[in-house]
Amino acid sequence: MVESISAIKLAAIDALWTDERELLPNAEQAIWWEVWLRYSEKFDCEAFVREHAPHLNLRVSAESIRFLDRTIILVFGTREQISHSIHLLGAIAELRKAKDTADFFTGMGRQDQRAWIEQTLENLTPPPNDAPTICILDTGINHEHPLLQPVAEMTDMHTYIPGWGTDDRNGHGTNMAGVSIYGDLTEAVANPLPLKLTHRLESVKITPNPDFHTDKKLYGAITRDSIARVEIEADRQRLFCMAVSTTDNRDRGRPSSWSATIDAISSGAEDEQQRLVILSAGNTDPQHRHLYPNNNLTDEVHDPGQSWNALTVGGYTEKVWLDTATNPDWIPLAPAGGLAPASCTSMTWQKTWPIKSDIVMEAGNMATNPANEGADYIDDALQLLTTGHQFALGKQLVSFGDTSAATALAANLAAKVQALYPDYWPETIRALLIHSAKWTPAMKAVFEPLNSQAKYQQLMRYCGYGVPDQDALFWSARNELTLIAQDVIYPYTKKGSNVKTRDINLHTLPWPADVLRDLPPKTQVEMKVTWSYFIEPNPGERGWVNKYRYASHGLRFDVRRPLETLTDFKQRINQKARDEEHAYNGATPDSGQWLLGEKLRSLGSVHSDTWTGTAAELAERGYIAVYPVLGWWKERANLERWGKSARYALIVGIKTPSVATDIYTAIEKQIFLPVAIE
Repeated sequence: MVESISAIKLAAIDALWTDERELLPNAEQAIWWEVWLRYSEKFDCEAFVREHAPHLNLRVSAESIRFLDRTIILVFGTREQISHSIHLLGAIAELRKAKDTADFFTGMGRQDQRAWIEQTLENLTPPPNDAPTICILDTGINHEHPLLQPVAEMTDMHTYIPGWGTDDRNGHGTNMAGVSIYGDLTEAVANPLPLKLTHRLESVKITPNPDFHTDKKLYGAITRDSIARVEIEADRQRLFCMAVSTTDNRDRGRPSSWSATIDAISSGAEDEQQRLVILSAGNTDPQHRHLYPNNNLTDEVHDPGQSWNALTVGGYTEKVWLDTATNPDWIPLAPAGGLAPASCTSMTWQKTWPIKSDIVMEAGNMATNPANEGADYIDDALQLLTTGHQFALGKQLVSFGDTSAATALAANLAAKVQALYPDYWPETIRALLIHSAKWTPAMKAVFEPLNSQAKYQQLMRYCGYGVPDQDALFWSARNELTLIAQDVIYPYTKKGSNVKTRDINLHTLPWPADVLRDLPPKTQVEMKVTWSYFIEPNPGERGWVNKYRYASHGLRFDVRRPLETLTDFKQRINQKARDEEHAYNGATPDSGQWLLGEKLRSLGSVHSDTWTGTAAELAERGYIAVYPVLGWWKERANLERWGKSARYALIVGIKTPSVATDIYTAIEKQIFLPVAIE
């Protein structure tokens, strides 16, 4: 009977385990467990665990994370030790393997690091030769690092100035390379699981040192020429990743020569080839980070991060565990899910400029000592793990962070999407990352209550659209449906001496209307619409006033309203297209059911908004119109751009309650077709 009870207790641990089954330790293997405790108004589960852990020879972390109905702590011990107490098991909602941190590996000697690297290589499957490529524009890459050899060739290493060489003597480029291929290497190295790589590496050394602030060069030209150099050498599917930026705050969101060059390159203005360029938002002043989060509010996104077409990446952090035994009294500077101390924002920009950053990714954290109120990178556990450029001297695995690491993570994510969907355009991949993004509770808490569009604008200028959800990005749950369209529109035409708007694209969406109507009458559903297009820039000062605009063209979307007939919808959209000034300013409200509203969501060249209503209302909203508004292609007819076409990607997601029936079957045989209205 005693053996049966023990087996039941161990089985209870198996049932509480929500991580990958391969990571569940055997009964006598001691590990750090991530313990998610239940919430009760009558019983303090965390206090109970801390009080009884010594009696079970369990160690408990000093830190904890509290959410609405869960408290998370780290516990070191075996399955058997945890299973000894029925009361302890009753306090636990779920168990996971605690994330290994960078300090575990950076604190190792060279031989131990090499052993972990060799284990990773044994489990690794290199990408195919025709896999997508991330081209890193940085300080070069030392591609002979053991973890980079499977994805990088010497022939793909380039330099802007031949005398610089292609190697990395600073470390920044090689750090970027490791994260762009593996993500946070902590997870890849720590988990003895098969690892299949999806993309490869290229490099152009555009500077010997990323801290080039006194080196006055025309970096727009350097970026343009470096990209051209890579594309001449090899014709392949690639995206570009650059975490080099300036540090001055002169632009305040206005286009610069560098950001406008990025816009021209990505739009294909000169060669009709569109490109995805991923940029960092830049880092806040390290001397002022102890003022967090106030320093984030005033330190602006760095040039060229204001680029309209680029995917600009800021930083947030989930890294809040540090070694309080080694660093007593030190505490993490940013809370779990909060903006990273290094992340710049567009809080002080004029309201007419695009929302930047677009998304945020893990950028690491810092810690502060209450005794002196200084902020420091005190513990590598608060950073990511990546490849070191001095690997031959023993620094094979090193810590890395700030918005450079976040930018490399975004490139890693974008390349995975490109590998999975090779036919998707750069505009589509940018849209997908933004469409899947969500704000964390810590981000929203900074601006609560979120009861106005002004508050949401502050939130977006603080952290963009949030953190991409990889589950939502790569897979749709059965209660979620994502529809994707890649299409072309001709915004303008010339009649006599006048340039006028031309096409409106009407997308008929194959809503499962019958399924939605069959749901209970008050069932709340969501429709999220994201779309992305690239503009051709006009960066001169004249582009900053109303008459001559920076963007070549503007595009907007609108959705048929409930109770609005298709004929009425067409007439309304035609009226909005004719009244261009009215449309450009984002008027014509569509009730309070849109989270952001037309005016706020229409900034820049990527737009995303969420509508919430009943299932019956959604069933009647099966049409989305895409229409043009003002741009210099129209207003500067002498440049003869008015006849050009414009590409765009449109993503529509429907989210129904988990109790809803399958909504895929209802649209399986339907086709997503655009119809042009003259």
